Amino acid sequence: MRKIIQPRSPLFLRLAALFLVIVLGLALRRFGYAAGLPFIVVKYGGSALWGAMVYLLVALIAARSRPAAIAVTALLIAISVELFRLYHTPWLDAFRLTTAGALLLGRVFSLWNMLAYAIGIAAACAFDPARRTALRPR
Repeated sequence: MRKIIQPRSPLFLRLAALFLVIVLGLALRRFGYAAGLPFIVVKYGGSALWGAMVYLLVALIAARSRPAAIAVTALLIAISVELFRLYHTPWLDAFRLTTAGALLLGRVFSLWNMLAYAIGIAAACAFDPARRTALRPR
């Protein structure tokens, strides 16, 4: 018998939050400048949303872990991806020039991105819908 995901279940709430974060991040990158948003909001807002996305992905994979452990794992992954930008090969640089490569791996190393990731991860942890559901009195 298959288990149905309930709309108020932590899994469903995290999936919904993940979908929302991805849509917001893509919308910010696509329409941010056209909407008159400043560079810092578009660039680092997108990075913060990317960090939040990593948190939510880790939270889905390690659903039973403590939020702090999920946040630390997400931050290590985000920093690793940022450091990976320092590694260059022709095929990897060609992938980074694609839309998927730019969104997943980025193009240019930046310490500021790491700060934005940390902010996004902290916000995702603080507002983790599964965490908030677990803390709610019954």
